[in-house]
Amino acid sequence: MERTQWLQEKRGMAEQRYDTLHAPDYNKQWGQINETHRVMLDHFLRLCVAPGEILDAACGTGKYWSILNDEGWGIRGIDQSQQMLLKAKEKFPMIPTERMGLQEIPYTNLFDGIICIDAMENIFPEDWPLVLSNFHRALKADGYLYFTVKLADPEATRQAYAAGKAQGLPVVEGEWAHEGGYHYYPSIEQVRAWALAAGFDSIAEAMGDNYYHFIVRKA
Repeated sequence: MERTQWLQEKRGMAEQRYDTLHAPDYNKQWGQINETHRVMLDHFLRLCVAPGEILDAACGTGKYWSILNDEGWGIRGIDQSQQMLLKAKEKFPMIPTERMGLQEIPYTNLFDGIICIDAMENIFPEDWPLVLSNFHRALKADGYLYFTVKLADPEATRQAYAAGKAQGLPVVEGEWAHEGGYHYYPSIEQVRAWALAAGFDSIAEAMGDNYYHFIVRKA
């Protein structure tokens, strides 16, 4: 199978999955905010200069908007799932949203901060540099980005890669696709290298809630 076509199919399947399976009960199943996420979000907000506007990239149902709203921030949400955006609109009808993937972010020097929480595992390795570059361009000078990287057991990931290859899938190391879905688990060292190449300085890192957390600043 040709990889480019396969990745396009995986992206379409992910959008469909969020529209049909996750959106109806996302808030009930995954609406809680975990401890490390809250600590790092608070750290991020202390770094940003209020008042201003924050982009919630891959915002889903607006899980973090009540916190941002209470802190006095302007918010804009983007997501490639229209149904997830509609759920967010039910809770916060006045917050502007737009259906958009992380790969298509067009903004330039617009936001004081960007959050992308629990979403980058859906990004293919080929697209990581593009997405980080889009974040960098969208931020104002000295703006901050908080994003998370999902963690997986290394041995289980190696087995998933082997299973994908055995099925004839055009997987690369770190991809988990043999069960029909798709996740990509890059090494933390690789993420640091991509962030540096995109023009970010590291400010804070943490591990918790089955994620690795990064706060970086636009250099």
